[in-house]
Amino acid sequence: MTSSQYVDTLNAPRPRGHYAQARIAGDLIFTAGFGPVDPATGALVGPGDVAEQTRQTLRNLQAVLAEAGATLADVVKLTAFLEDPDRDWDAYDAVFPEFFQPPYPARLTAGAHLGTILVEIEAVAVRPGSQTLAPGPQ
Repeated sequence: MTSSQYVDTLNAPRPRGHYAQARIAGDLIFTAGFGPVDPATGALVGPGDVAEQTRQTLRNLQAVLAEAGATLADVVKLTAFLEDPDRDWDAYDAVFPEFFQPPYPARLTAGAHLGTILVEIEAVAVRPGSQTLAPGPQ
């Protein structure tokens, strides 16, 4: 069995159940799904505003990755869920260039019932300095 490390930071929302904010396994970091919650207050950020909720969600991912020694530049795959993809896709997608530069990570975005939030995102990142990834297009 492969050993792994838990990632835990107060700079991202605390788990609401029996799961880790992230796990490191070998050269990879797997995050939990995060939503638009302010980790300091526990309050929902940007009610009704998918762009602001996406920004907060990505800030939460940044905090967990930082605790694991990585950045959003190390992300290779994102999985995202939108409460209403037809309504919110454009505003959600427009936020990504604020946080990512080409080559962008691979990404899946799907619709899901999320209750009071509009977006949830999880990530897989490669630990800096690993040889897991080949260079991108030249």
